[in-house]
Parts: sequence; structure tokens; C-alpha cells
Amino acid sequence: MSYLDDPRVLFAAERTLLAWIRTSVALMGLGFIVARFGIFLAAIQGRPLDAGHAWSVWIGIAFVLLAVIVNVLAAAQHVAILRTLGEKEVPRGYRTWLPTFTAIALALAGGFLAVYLFVH
Repeated sequence: MSYLDDPRVLFAAERTLLAWIRTSVALMGLGFIVARFGIFLAAIQGRPLDAGHAWSVWIGIAFVLLAVIVNVLAAAQHVAILRTLGEKEVPRGYRTWLPTFTAIALALAGGFLAVYLFVH
């Protein structure tokens, strides 16, 4: 059995994708916090949201959009790796689509979050 026939190759690729997913979730969370921090500061200071605080919204949206891009690129890279795997590297009945689906679903959720932050 060569290393090319080893299912651990698939599982290593999945761990890599899931690490990118965790990174993007952290970026989305940071983006949301940054976007809301300016509104929070304006509220506790009793002032309307001025241009200085509005920057935090744009920076937060940028973090969320970066997370979306990371998820899409990580999913595309994972699919490219899956295409190189042989039949012996994928255990019978294993659902290889699930991690990719998760990355794409989170990218869509991030897109909706960016729109929400922009509108509100």
C-alpha cells in the first residue's frame, strides 16, 4: 500500500479545510464585533453615529467579506484536492461533499451577514 492509497490523505485535506472554516468564522465574528463597536460607542456617548464611528461598520463588513472569500477559496481548493484522490483513498460510503457544503453554506451566511451590516 502506497501513501497514495491511504485514506489519511483525504482526512488531512478535510482537516485543512476545517481549519480554514474556523479561520473564516473567527473573521466573521471579528467583523461583526468591529461593525457594531462604533454603534455601541456612539450609543454610550449619547451621540449620533458620526463619520468616525461609521468607519467601524465598513471595516467590519470588510472582515466579513474577507471571511466569505476565504471560505469560497478553501472550498474550491478542497474540491480540487478531492478530484486528485483515488478510489482507495476515499472510504466506501464516505460523504466527501459535507465539508465542502459546510464551507459554502458559511460563505452564504457571511454574505447575508455583510448585507445585514450594510443595511442596518
